Amino acid sequence: MKTMVWRFGTPWLALFALGIIPAGGSTGTGSQTLSATINPVGSITAPASASLTTSTTTFQPFHGNVAVNYQARTSAAGGGTITLSVSSDFSPSGGPSAASGALTYTCSGATLGSACSGSQTASTTSQTPVLTLPPSACTGGGGVCSTQNPNSVSLSFTLTDNPGYATGAYTANVTFTISTT
Repeated sequence: MKTMVWRFGTPWLALFALGIIPAGGSTGTGSQTLSATINPVGSITAPASASLTTSTTTFQPFHGNVAVNYQARTSAAGGGTITLSVSSDFSPSGGPSAASGALTYTCSGATLGSACSGSQTASTTSQTPVLTLPPSACTGGGGVCSTQNPNSVSLSFTLTDNPGYATGAYTANVTFTISTT
């Protein structure tokens, strides 16, 4: 009678001796709850500079236009605003002054929200209105959101040309602020 001898490699022999034989695979499942808090938010961009110009007619106001782009999301109970302030009045001295009411502006063409109404006098001491955003407003995507991305509003600035101003080049800094709730 012949005896048959089975030969296994060393790893198999150890697993066989322990009574463990590898299975063909396994599958497992798990779950995770994800949460996110979506808050009101806004962002704003404006050109770094804009020129105010006048016609050749003597002592006519200077004019210039600025397009302000913004993105916003407001809550169902909130809303938002865009405001303007003169953060640095015209310099050097001897020329126009926003503090004395020489700089005014009008707003138009808002693609989301309501542009300011009538002529606004820019201020060095307070923020003046540019735009009001309603509750549940949002930029882009259509549906309840605006189809524009970014949204925009146009401002037309007017600077008085007083004969008492000294000649020269004058600059002022204007700051736009967006606030959403």
